[in-house]
Amino acid sequence: MGERFYLYNDLIDTKTRFVSFMGEESRFDLAITMTDRFYGKKLVLNLQSNRFAIIGHDDLEEEGYLEQAFQLTEEEAAELRGFLTEVI
Repeated sequence: MGERFYLYNDLIDTKTRFVSFMGEESRFDLAITMTDRFYGKKLVLNLQSNRFAIIGHDDLEEEGYLEQAFQLTEEEAAELRGFLTEVI
């Protein structure tokens, strides 16, 4: 086997918040990771669907972003957007 070529191989400190909440439409189990890696954005993982996205304020304002990233209905995305607006 040849030598492995790394584009990067960094070990960084992160802070992760685990939160679960029940909305009118759906339950959300999230892990929100904060790091300086993503230019101020946060890595949001939906632990139920195994989907994730790197999200900042600009992404929350983009129409259809959460629906596409997490495969949510408009109503579910509105609930998630409401929560993420508070923590991002």
